[in-house]
Order: sequence, then structure tokens, then C-alpha cells
Amino acid sequence: MAARGPEGARLEMRVWVAGAVALVALPACSGGHAKGAATATSTSSTSSSTSTSTSTSTAPAVPPTTRARPTTTTVHRAGALAGKTVVLDPGHNGGNGSHPAEINRPVDAVTEQKPCDTAGAATASGYAEPAFTFDVSQRLARLLQDAGARVVLTRPNDSGVGPCITERAAIGNRARADAAISIHADGGPVGGRGFHVIEPALVAGHTEPILAPSQRLALALRAAYLAGTGMPTSTYIGHDGLDVRSDLGGLNLSTVPKVFIECGNLNNPTDAALLMSPDFRQRAAEALFKGLVADLTSGP
Repeated sequence: MAARGPEGARLEMRVWVAGAVALVALPACSGGHAKGAATATSTSSTSSSTSTSTSTSTAPAVPPTTRARPTTTTVHRAGALAGKTVVLDPGHNGGNGSHPAEINRPVDAVTEQKPCDTAGAATASGYAEPAFTFDVSQRLARLLQDAGARVVLTRPNDSGVGPCITERAAIGNRARADAAISIHADGGPVGGRGFHVIEPALVAGHTEPILAPSQRLALALRAAYLAGTGMPTSTYIGHDGLDVRSDLGGLNLSTVPKVFIECGNLNNPTDAALLMSPDFRQRAAEALFKGLVADLTSGP
């Protein structure tokens, strides 16, 4: 089931149900990190995967306060992405921190065993990475759908648990995505600023087919995010806003072009103030949209 917009675009969400995935209709409108391992004393949401995944009612895609369209510019081109499928993976989940047994269990990330997922980072004032990633993903999903894309998200809300990093990759593979993005915000050093895009490394027998298209996607997103948000490239990791990693199951297990983006450093006060701003999150979504359009309309 999938809700269709005026142009026939589809917005889909995959719901985590005790190791299975179900498709829920919605109204038209970063996973392998070691940061934030869950503990029993976490202050994250106490909603369980069972309580959020068994409901089949249709809920608003985002809270009303985040529904406003940009007023200064039109960022979408109707039909520009018709026929394209984009998978958005909002990193972590709001209920992860209160379910350590579920998210700390090891899974195979190809190059090593890693936790199923983690709780994510947070600002000094408590603004959590999962809330940021879900909000930006919802804003981006609407822009993509308006441009004619079929959009698939790896989680339907910010109160559930998981899915595991292995399932996040599998969702993109099953969707046969033209592009997949895992959206995160980093928990880097307090004195470090900026964003970076993570590309898959060469992992023999796994990532060879996606290396070149993932690099093109990374370059398009880096350029668009830098121009559209004013966030500098990372001062503490990678090179010129790019990093290559072989330890992320979400990349190692992907059969479609995929990258991670760390949209800023939640531990840095300057970055944190931006990431907590709804206006900045809208600019971030618009920038990512423009990067996707640039990549997906540039030809093979």
C-alpha cells in the first residue's frame, strides 16, 4: 500500500515489527555508528517497537509545526525525479536508548560484528540525534515526492526501536533504490565543527558495484549541502567533507548507491544551535534535495 500524490509519486515507510518489515500507507506529502550505545538508564522514549509497529492507523507524516513549505524559493521541479526511487534512512530511533537488549545485540556488518543499532548522539541540552534525523528526513521526503520520486523511509516515527543496520540496508536493496541516504548528526569532539559525507570503502565481494555511483552521490550531496546550508566541512574527520569507511554495515551490505551524511556535530555549541533550528533543518532538507536532483538527473 502506498499513498499517491497529485503527480502519482509514492511515499512509503517500512515498519519494524519484531524482525519483519511491513508496508504502511502514509498521507502524501547515521545506523552503524558506535555512538550512543543503549543503557538501561537512558532518558530516551520508552515506546517499544511492538507498541509502535502494531498500529495500522494512518498518522500525520510530521508534526504540524514542521509542515510549513519554504517561502523564499521553490526548490522542487515538478516531475524532475519521476520514475526514481530514493530511500531515506533517518539514523537511530527515539526508543533505542530504552531498549538496550534489542539494539545492543550483535549483527554482521561484513567486516566486523556491530550492535544492531545505537541510541545516537545528543546536544548538551538534550536534543537527540534521532529527532533531528527524522525531522530532516520528513522534510526531504516531501520535496522528493513533489518532484515525482517514489520515497521509502526505513522507519515511520521517532518512538520505535531499530531497525537494525542490516535491515536498513536491506530496505534500500529491496526497493531497488536509485539512491539511498542515511541521515545522521555526529557526536564528535566539542571543538570540532562541520559536516561530512561517508562513502563506502572497497570491501571485496560486496561493495564493488556501488563504489562509483556512491562517490558521485557523495560529491553531489557535499556540494549542495555546503552551498545550501553554510555549514563548513568537518574540521576533525575526513578530508574536504568526505570520508571513506569499511566498518558501516549500512554501506557494506548495500547493493544500491548509498552514502551517510553527518549533518553537523551535535557536541559543538555552534553546530548544535544550527541543528536545533527548524529553519536550518529546512535548509538542510532543501540542500540534500538539490544534491539528489543533481545526481539523479546527471545521467549514468
